[in-house]
Amino acid sequence: MEDLFMEKLFNLQKYGTTVPREFLAGLTTFLTMAYILTVNPRILGDIGKGMTPGAVFTATAIASAIATLCMAFLANLPVALAPAMGLNAFFTYIVVQKMGYPWQLALTAVFIEGILLIILSIFNVRESIAGAVPANLKKALAVGIGLFIALIGFEKAGMITVGGDNIFGLGKLADPGVFLAVIGFVLIMILHSLNVPGAIFIGIIVTTILGIPMGITKLTPDWKPFRMPEMFPRFKFDFTTSHILNFKFFTVFFAFFFVDLFDTIGILFGVTTQAGLIEKDGTIPRLKQAFLANAVGTVAGAALGTYTVTSRVESTAGITAGGRTGLTAMFTGLLFLAALFFWPVFSIVPAAATFPALIFAGLLMLSPVVEINFKDPTEGIPAALAIIMMPFTHSIADGIIYGVLSYVTLKVVTRRLKEIHPVTWLFFVVFIFKVVLEGVGKYK
Repeated sequence: MEDLFMEKLFNLQKYGTTVPREFLAGLTTFLTMAYILTVNPRILGDIGKGMTPGAVFTATAIASAIATLCMAFLANLPVALAPAMGLNAFFTYIVVQKMGYPWQLALTAVFIEGILLIILSIFNVRESIAGAVPANLKKALAVGIGLFIALIGFEKAGMITVGGDNIFGLGKLADPGVFLAVIGFVLIMILHSLNVPGAIFIGIIVTTILGIPMGITKLTPDWKPFRMPEMFPRFKFDFTTSHILNFKFFTVFFAFFFVDLFDTIGILFGVTTQAGLIEKDGTIPRLKQAFLANAVGTVAGAALGTYTVTSRVESTAGITAGGRTGLTAMFTGLLFLAALFFWPVFSIVPAAATFPALIFAGLLMLSPVVEINFKDPTEGIPAALAIIMMPFTHSIADGIIYGVLSYVTLKVVTRRLKEIHPVTWLFFVVFIFKVVLEGVGKYK
């Protein structure tokens, strides 16, 4: 009876799959991406002021479950969703700590971009906007974000130092915490190279266990493995007009919006291609519903207390295990809910075990660099500037600005105006306005 119900709901026979195979695929996907439940509380927990690790853990698990279950029932695709790796570091260390934004205002930017994405998804314009940014520049921005978050991971793990006589230097490897982080990073690299499913998650667990005799992983006397985490910071937004109607807020909003917009379509295309689900005309089945699931997840995440939720590339692990329908996503989403009861297990993971995962996630994002057309200077130079400026300025937004400004400028001087999308022109004008305003403000 249950199999018949699942067949009607997910059309299993059409895709040549079964309930047990879909469960195994969902479990594989969850184990492969479960590291977000340890990394997110560690990074966003550094904010403090109500954004505590337990609250972030709850928000991460529930937002991931909501978005993934929406993907299962709306789009019937074997794709799991969770907060985007890398943006956690941008949210905490740049937007809140460096730019001085309260986390409530940062969540407001995420909430607004999520609402906008819902509207764009409903009216089928999201994919059109995604096409406005040149292909080479999109790849470059992914690479730049990867370098940026890897740099943050290296610094926070203590594996490099920033500042002083040299811009970068090696950290104190004799420090037990740094040494453990190096072990964790090496272990993740080895497991990934051996194609071990869940390499990052396994690396975090092993590193956490190794940290116990080293005194880095700490178990409190009242530690128990099964306990619900604390509640999340719900609906903590700041819609103060003076705070959100300025260009500084726009750059933060745009950074989150950009990743949410472009990451999802790229990952969806890659995942569905691997699963053999692409339609004969090259389109992704039920793309509108998939976009909607992503946008709903982002809005839910902001309301619960976490940042942008996107489709995750780790979904390919479940597809490799045989996942072909939304039933895979349903099992993954339910496992995220079940993880709520294991908060004490996730809470003892030390920073030395989580930051190597951030570094490795950043390194995995560098692969599109080989696809960038550096032979054409009007494509290669903007791409190179975007890649370089993100880590050097510690700003995703600045990388986007330098990339777009140089792209339009070079296309104009080489008389290749037809290659510039109208929306790219709009970005160009807005960014010029921003640069001029900042320049006037500095030299008054």
